[in-house]
Amino acid sequence: MRRRLINSTLAVVLVVIAVFGLSLVIVETRTISNSAQESVDSEALRLISVVESRLLGEERISPDVLAEQVDPRRYARVEIPGRSPIEVGDRPADSVIRSTETGERGEKVTVEESRSAVTREVGRTLLIIGAVALLAIVSAVLLAVRQANRLTSPLTDLAETAERLGSGDPRPRHKRYGVAELDRVADVLDASAERIARMLTAERRLAADASHQLRTPLTALSMRIEEISVTDDPDTVKEEASIALTQVERLTDVVERLLTNARDARTGGSAVLFDLDEVIKQQLEEWRPAYRSAGRAVVCSGKQGLQAVGTPGAVAQVLAALIENSLMHGGGTVALRTRVTGNQVVVEVTDEGPGVPADLGARIFERTISGRNSTGIGLAVARDLAEADGGRLELLQQQPPVFALFLSRIAQPRKETDRPVR
Repeated sequence: MRRRLINSTLAVVLVVIAVFGLSLVIVETRTISNSAQESVDSEALRLISVVESRLLGEERISPDVLAEQVDPRRYARVEIPGRSPIEVGDRPADSVIRSTETGERGEKVTVEESRSAVTREVGRTLLIIGAVALLAIVSAVLLAVRQANRLTSPLTDLAETAERLGSGDPRPRHKRYGVAELDRVADVLDASAERIARMLTAERRLAADASHQLRTPLTALSMRIEEISVTDDPDTVKEEASIALTQVERLTDVVERLLTNARDARTGGSAVLFDLDEVIKQQLEEWRPAYRSAGRAVVCSGKQGLQAVGTPGAVAQVLAALIENSLMHGGGTVALRTRVTGNQVVVEVTDEGPGVPADLGARIFERTISGRNSTGIGLAVARDLAEADGGRLELLQQQPPVFALFLSRIAQPRKETDRPVR
C-alpha cells in the first residue's frame, strides 16, 4: 500500500508538471522570441532615425558612426539611394531575427541578430523550469513517503492489534492516530477487545465456579454411592439412594444456576418463598459425615419455622460454601444460627478457629483471596449467589469468624419457635 500511495502521488505530480510545465515552456519560448524581435525592431527604428537625422544635417555617415548605435552582437546594413551599402558587424550565418525599416528618402535599414542567442535564452529558461520541476518531484516524493508512512503505519499497527485479538490477547490498546477513519477502526477493535476480554473472563470464571461448586455435591454423591455399595441392608440402601437422588437434584440445580449466571450475571434466578429449615437440614445431613471424619461437629440453633425469599438451590450453595470454608480453614464446632432482624432472615455461620487474618478482612470476598493455599473462589461465588437473589453475605466478625447470610423475609402464618441446638 505504501508503494501504491507513493506511485499515485508521484503520478499526479508528474501529470501536473507535464501540463503546466509544457504550457510554461511554450509561453516562455514565445515571450523570449517576441522580446528579441521587439529589441531588434527597436534598434532598427533607432538606427533609421540616426541615418535620417544625419542626412538632413548633411553629416557624414560611416560604419564607425553607425557602430556606436548598433549592439555589437548584431549585424546592420544601411542602404542609401545613390550610395554604397554600409554594413556594421558580422552577418549571422545561421537563422536570424530580422527587422527592416525604410526612411522618408528611401533609405533602408536592416538589423539582424542570430537566433542562437534566443535559443540559448530559451535553453536557460528550460533549465530553470526543469530544475523547479525536479525540485517539485523530489518534494512530492518526500511528502508522499511521509503521508504513506502516516497512513500505513497505523494500518500496520491495527493489523497487529487484530492479530493479537486472534491469538487470544484481548487487551485494548487505546491508541489513536489523528485520522478519523483509522480512529474509527481503532475504536471498533478496542470495543471488540473489551467484549472478547469479558467473554474470556466469563468463560474462565464459569469454569472455575463450576469446578468449585460441583466438587462438594459430587463428593457427597460419591460418599452415598459408596455407602450403597458396601451395605446389604435394603432399608439402608433405600435411604442412601433417596439421599443420593436428592443430591443429584441439587447437582442439577447447581449446573442450571451456573449456566444462568454465565448467560446473564444480572439474572436473579427464580426467587421464591421457601422453607429455610429444609435447606439447613439438608446441609447438616450432607456435611456431618465429613465433619465426623475430621473429628469435629456441625450444629444448628436459633429460630425455627423461618421462611425466606430466594432460590433454595442458591441458598444451599451459599451455606455449603460457608460450611466448607469452616471445615477447611476453621476449627472446633461449626455452628449455624438463625435469627430475624427487621424484615430480614439471617443465617450466621461461625466456628472456633483462629478466624480471618486482619489483612484479609476487607478483601475476603474477592476472587483469588484466601488465607491458605485454596482457590479463593468459594466466598466470592457465595456472595454473587446471595446478591443475585436480592440478599447479601457479610463478614460480621473476624475473630472468631462470623459470616452472615441476609435474606428477605415475608411474614408467615407458621408459628416461629426457638431452634434447639442439635
